[in-house]
Amino acid sequence: MKYLSEWDQWKRYSSKSWKRFLEKAREMTSHLELWREDIRSIEGKFGTGIQSYFSFLRFLVLLNLVIFLIIFLLVLLPILLTEYKITNSSFVLVPSKDKDIQCTIYPISSSGLIYFYSYIVDLLSGTGFLEETCLFYGHYTIDGVKFQNFTYDLPLAYLLSTIAYLTLSLLWIVKRSVEGFKVNLIRSEEHFQSYCNKIFAGWDFCITNRSMADLKHSSLQYELRADLEEERIRQKIAERTSEETIKIYSLRLFLNCIVLAVLGACFYAIYTATIFSQEHMKKEIDKMVFGENLLILYLPSIVITLANFITPMIFARIIQYEDYSPGFEIRLTILRCVFMRLATICVLVFTLGSKITSCDNYSCELCGYNQKLYPCWETQVGQEMYKLMIFDLIIILAVTLFVDFPRKLLVTYCPSSKLIQCWGQQEFAIPDNVLGIVYGQTICWIGAFFSPLLPAIATLKFIIIFYVKEHPFLERLRAVHQLQHHLGRGPQDGEHLPQLAAVPGPWHHIRSLRGALLHDHLPYYVLLHRPSRSTQAGGRPAPRAAVPGKS
Repeated sequence: MKYLSEWDQWKRYSSKSWKRFLEKAREMTSHLELWREDIRSIEGKFGTGIQSYFSFLRFLVLLNLVIFLIIFLLVLLPILLTEYKITNSSFVLVPSKDKDIQCTIYPISSSGLIYFYSYIVDLLSGTGFLEETCLFYGHYTIDGVKFQNFTYDLPLAYLLSTIAYLTLSLLWIVKRSVEGFKVNLIRSEEHFQSYCNKIFAGWDFCITNRSMADLKHSSLQYELRADLEEERIRQKIAERTSEETIKIYSLRLFLNCIVLAVLGACFYAIYTATIFSQEHMKKEIDKMVFGENLLILYLPSIVITLANFITPMIFARIIQYEDYSPGFEIRLTILRCVFMRLATICVLVFTLGSKITSCDNYSCELCGYNQKLYPCWETQVGQEMYKLMIFDLIIILAVTLFVDFPRKLLVTYCPSSKLIQCWGQQEFAIPDNVLGIVYGQTICWIGAFFSPLLPAIATLKFIIIFYVKEHPFLERLRAVHQLQHHLGRGPQDGEHLPQLAAVPGPWHHIRSLRGALLHDHLPYYVLLHRPSRSTQAGGRPAPRAAVPGKS
């Protein structure tokens, strides 16, 4: 028997104590996790797919909060400490020798008597009183803050804060992506293992809601049908003649030309709307009425939102004629939609840049840009990013209040109408919602340099989106709990219990998939294993499914 020395015993004891301390610390910090109970409740009733969306939304809230704290500590805090005389410091202004003094003048607009609706316009567009605040780049005209022992270089801090939050975002996203990549790497298997995993290990045991269980059944059936369709297409490609190959590639080339034409039309519409908005914005916009004023200011944002709404439907229609496998169709459609959303922002920035650097009757040689129309062009770019962020939030709230909510009321209280039954209940499309918040985060990353407080606005926006998207799920959970509480009380409640449809379990999932896919020629080896004793939801033995060729 080997005996440990006192030093080895102390090291082993210290190691165990440290591991125990870390476990206790993780357990305590898990209770401080944001929206922990709400997300767990959603996961418990509606599965891990919807839970992953809300977890990603929570991640973006924390990410933007950390970005705001970096900018606040490195840039805003020294200015506030000096401006409100909290510390014994003063501002440093260094005159630039390379630039003309006219290029550093940023005139403050004074409109005299201001109507109330002008404040609303300024709040929605970032102009007026907001333009002169620390929300935008033009406010930071200080070269440094002089403390007792050192001078704080504010431009360098501004640049380092940008590099810091972009690096942090990259590393944090890579860390989350690696965790997902490990799961996908484990799940990557041969087709035989894929069939077996979907049939015998594809059930999500977190689901306890009947409607979500039905959706999970439909999802797994669709995945199996998609696998079979991919096998059919592979066989079809192998048997394709040269003439058929040339024909399908010619059709795909033609359809991709249509996709490029749609993208070009959208980009041209954004370019035209931005030019029109910039030209009229610098004219007599203060003399316009309230609605016309907002329409001019938000015209690029409106066109971008319409393009992001219409193009996915066009892409989904075009992809049906390209004869790809179902999995590749989904990936290609999402890739086109992501490219469209990101490219629209780039087109907007490019158009603004071309407009800022263009000079008709005014020389740009002095400052390098049209200083007469754009005294601070960085503020102008920040205002456009600010309007995109605000308009995206307005659209989400408007769709929820004026489309989804009335639809829910009609489906709930008018179930007898055939038109409403065809319309059906609103389904939670996870890819579309994820693309929406990724689009909003992209606006934040691009605009944070020109509008340093944009991450704080993005944090508030994602918090609002979380509660708006979460409310229908929690409301459904409360309805289920109230129904269960009502059925659990009273002597006659037992009579109602058989009327409740039990949530299908994993074996019911296997039987339903097997029965639904037999006519699709699912390979017989997938259907070999089944429970010897299986019961239906009502307690009756489940009938044995008939297999073609067997009796």
